[in-house]
This record gives sequence, C-alpha cells and structure tokens, in this order.
Amino acid sequence: MLKQSYTGDESQQTIVNRGWQVTLAGTGINLALGILYTWSVISKAIPEDWGWNEMQKAWPYSIACLVFALTMVPAGRLQDKLGPRLAATIGGVLVGVGMILASMTTSYSGYILGFGLLAGAGIGFGYASATPPAVKWFPAARTGMIAGIVVSGFGLASVYAAPLSEWLIYTFNQLAPGQGVPWTMFTLGAAFLVVVVVLAQLLTPPPKGYSPAGSPPPANAGAVQRKEDFSALEVLATWQFYVLWFMYACGAGAGLMIIAKLSKIADFQAGVKLGFVLVAALALGNGGGRILAGIVSDKLGRTATMLACFVFQAVLMIVLSLANQGTVLANVPALAVISALIGANYGANLALFPAITKDFYGLKNFGINYGLVFTAWGAGGFLLALLAGWLFDRFQNFHYACYTAAALLVLAAVISLVMRPPKHVHMQA
Repeated sequence: MLKQSYTGDESQQTIVNRGWQVTLAGTGINLALGILYTWSVISKAIPEDWGWNEMQKAWPYSIACLVFALTMVPAGRLQDKLGPRLAATIGGVLVGVGMILASMTTSYSGYILGFGLLAGAGIGFGYASATPPAVKWFPAARTGMIAGIVVSGFGLASVYAAPLSEWLIYTFNQLAPGQGVPWTMFTLGAAFLVVVVVLAQLLTPPPKGYSPAGSPPPANAGAVQRKEDFSALEVLATWQFYVLWFMYACGAGAGLMIIAKLSKIADFQAGVKLGFVLVAALALGNGGGRILAGIVSDKLGRTATMLACFVFQAVLMIVLSLANQGTVLANVPALAVISALIGANYGANLALFPAITKDFYGLKNFGINYGLVFTAWGAGGFLLALLAGWLFDRFQNFHYACYTAAALLVLAAVISLVMRPPKHVHMQA
C-alpha cells in the first residue's frame, strides 16, 4: 500500500492509500451479490409439481431487481452518512437470511418474500456500498476504470455461480429427489452471508480532505468556483437526470430481460440444452464489458461510449431473435458469442452510469445520487423481464420481446445525442 500526503482541515498528514484494498473488497462483495444473475438456472430447475408457470417464475427475479434498485436510494444515503461498512454488512445479512427463508418454501409468494424482497434489499445495500469508497481513493481520470472493476464482480458472478448452482441442484436432487433447489438456495445464502459481512469490514473511505495523486490542485481561496457537488434535490431539478434515467432503464432492462430468460430461450427457441454455459458466457462478457467500457469512456467520453453500446445491443437483440432451431445460429458456440456480446453491452451500462453520475453531480452525495439514477435499472429489469414472460405465454416465443427491447435501445441511442453536463452554479469560495 502506498503512503500519500493529503491536506485535511487541520494539518498535513501522511496516510496509507487503501485504494486497491477497497477496490478488491468491493469487487469481492459484488462477486457474491451477483447470485441474482443465476436466477435463470434456478428458475429452470423448479420442479413441475410446484405448479409455477413461466410468468410466476419471473416474479421473484423481477421483484428482486425492483427492490434492489429502490433500496439503493436509502442505502446510498446510509453509505454517505454512516460509511460503507455498516451498509454492506446489512446487505450481507439480508441476502443470506432472504435466501435461507426462500429455501424453506415451494410457493412463489415465499420466493417473492425471501429472494425478491429480502435478498433484493440486501443486494441493494451491498452494491450501494462497494463503488463509492473505491472511486474516492483515485483521481477523476480513473473513475470509469475503477467503477468498472468494482462492478465487474457483479457481472462475473455467474461465471462461477451458474455452474455451481447447476452442480448443487443436481447433487442435492441425487441425495434427496426434488430438494435440489431448496438446498441450493440454503447453501448459497449461508455462504454469501459470511463472505459479504467479512469483506464489508475492508471498505474504508479516505479521510476528509484527501486528494488523490494526479488530481488537479485546489482553487485558491476567494476564487470563483463551479458547484461540483449536487444534493439529491438539486439532481432531481436537472433535466439530465431524467434523460439518464430513461437511457439506463432501456439499456439495463434489455440486458436483464435476456439474463432472466437466457436458459429458456436457448432451450425452447434454439433447442440448446446447455443453458448454464450461455449464462457463464454472458457473465464473462458482462464483467469484461464493465471494465472495458469504463476504460474506453475515460478516453473517449461517457456519452459517445453509451451511443455505441446502445446501437450494438439493439443489433444483438435482433440477431438473438433469429437464433431458431435449424438456423446457423442455433448451436452452443454461436449462442455463446451472442450471449457474451449481449453481456458486454449490458455490463457497460453498470460502469458508464455511475461514472457519468459522478462526473455530472460530484462525489459528496454520490451514494444517494447514484441510487436515484439506479432506480432506472430496477424499473427496466422489472418491466422488461415481466414483459418477456407475458409475451412468451401469449405467443410461445421470445421474438416480440427482443423486438421491443431493440426499439427501446434505438430510442435511447437517439436521446443520448442530446446529453450535456448540467450547468453548475457558480459561487464565491
């Protein structure tokens, strides 16, 4: 760890730079919380005698996405005021308890309570606490990269969690037929409770007045400065917030819709049985896309990177709709490539939007401000995942869901062309 001087309120001090420790701890927390993305594997394994239809299988995941996003607002506020350790610890406890409770029932209402409400809230508390302390240790020129690394853990989780869940379900079903899903939920819940609570203790933000190496020097006293930090109410008063919110809902919703139904799409539409392989491929793209988009956006700009990702994702939605049995796309290698690219473009949203929120509205209230923007992620995932289930039950295919997502992505791409930073209020220091 590096030692670095900073100017505090009272004196010049030398501290240990814990930037990479916090970054890795936040990444580890997200690796655990990313169990959300294995729902397509878990829901597909739900026994028929539970009596769930396809739309009911979408409800726990959709509720978890919505609650996750809504919880980000109070969790971000708690993180800003009392620190990331407490918020992340609460998150670990809620995720563990929620999944353990879900393991004790076979009703989808029980899964809505355990997985949807409790685990969803826990994911929100943990996720809200991982990125803010990490980016505060680094200069603005590295915001995209650090945010991308931290949130990549959430996307990469399915690389291990999808095959692990598949293996646990199979193993427990062999030991006790019909008990694969409940015992898998219990095992994962207990493990993640411990992991998240332990890693939460490593989330240390820099002290007040800390200036990362490479940051521009502070302005002289008495100089006219731009207002860099917006309160939540000031954020809501800018038109940029609502444009960001809509674009995030479109970009994230399209990806979450595919994540929720990927195994079903592969099985039903393309006749491919190795759904967990595609989930893992999507997860690799998801994690890698977050890091790559963060780095690229640091160089080329946030909105230019967003535009490219929206357009590419729209094309991929159409390509996926063409992957039907008997076509050249209906095989594991082709679908794995498509899944990885969809994951990369979806994951880019999770790096770009926290970075642009920090760029536009500052770091002081970053937790709650990004929490407000992040509600778009929950709304998009909730609505489009349910829409995909409803359209499947109605038309017995996922084509119309892909077309709808592609249209929304094109609209988001067009809107991104008008995005400009908010006008900062000038004030006398």
